[in-house]
Amino acid sequence: MPDNSHSIPRLLLVGAIYIAALVGCSKASGADGSGDSTTSASVDSADAARPALALPVSAEDALDGDLVLRVSTTGQVRSDAVVKLRAEVTGTVGRVLVRPGQAVTQGQELIRFEPYPFELAVREAAARSDEAEQRFLESYVPESLVTGRGPTPEQRRALMNKAGLSGARLVLERAKYEQERAVIRSPVAGTIDAIDIAVGEKLSTGQQLLTVVDTRNLRVEAQVLEHDMPLIRAGGEAIVSSAATGGKTLRGRIDAVLPLVDSVTRAGRAIVRVAGDGALRPGMYADVSLEAARLRNRRLVPARAVIERDGRPLVFVVRDGRAQWTYILPGRTNGMFTEVLPDSVTGEIPVKKGDPVIIEGHLTLTHDAPVSVRKPDA
Repeated sequence: MPDNSHSIPRLLLVGAIYIAALVGCSKASGADGSGDSTTSASVDSADAARPALALPVSAEDALDGDLVLRVSTTGQVRSDAVVKLRAEVTGTVGRVLVRPGQAVTQGQELIRFEPYPFELAVREAAARSDEAEQRFLESYVPESLVTGRGPTPEQRRALMNKAGLSGARLVLERAKYEQERAVIRSPVAGTIDAIDIAVGEKLSTGQQLLTVVDTRNLRVEAQVLEHDMPLIRAGGEAIVSSAATGGKTLRGRIDAVLPLVDSVTRAGRAIVRVAGDGALRPGMYADVSLEAARLRNRRLVPARAVIERDGRPLVFVVRDGRAQWTYILPGRTNGMFTEVLPDSVTGEIPVKKGDPVIIEGHLTLTHDAPVSVRKPDA
């Protein structure tokens, strides 16, 4: 019979090792399962903590100020000075110092005539004046030296006329005047519009030389319907724009409200003064907004911020990065700003001064939506 006493402990050792291996696998499996559960919970928690996507919007602050109501109309732009310069003397063009489109200052030289004929005329007139003065002195000085008495004022005037001195002095004065007029200077600051002469051209008195246009001091003759005439006044603010200004507006003042009303168009005229910026030019038609009334110290929001939901006007106010749906009671508007009136129940204005009010990107917003505010488009 074989001896199995030594094999039994060996079998027991192998069994123990096998059981230990099974327990280790079970623990490893439990550890792996626990890790997967923890990871899944962390992912779910991160997804829940992640904020919703903020929508880009533009906003402007609500403000307190005057609401200016306006009358909208059109008018034609005119310059305060469109000067057609003409020759005041006869002569030959020596130099043309400017070109069309060039900006000039008041008193700047534009054209020079050939100077020699005018210098010659001045010297000739001066010589004749000297000769006449010599004849005048010879007419009374010898007698005065003998008698010790000079001529009376009446005698002196008569002797000057007899010697031709008075006439000679006038000729000299005219020659100097024409010499000054041989240099053409700009009477106003402006821009050269057209040049009608050339170097070497012989010009006569009265011939047109060039045109200077004052493009800085402009006026707009605005047509105002007769029922709007009582609403506007001299000194009121005016906003002027044109297709050429690319949407840019210029601010001016109502200079005068003219008394006559056209019997056909039933419109009067208001004169608006405005400083040109280079884009607005004489002859253009412009859109004009005239101040008609001024409502002082009102709570104002941009007009494009006001929308309607369920038939009720509201604005979106940005608070803590979210768009808050705020109902308002709107008052008067001028197309740029809208007045916000106090609530009929609480007596308070729901929009505060300085509140950012959304003006772009708000048409499809919902209440409490996260937003990212950017500057309004220029």
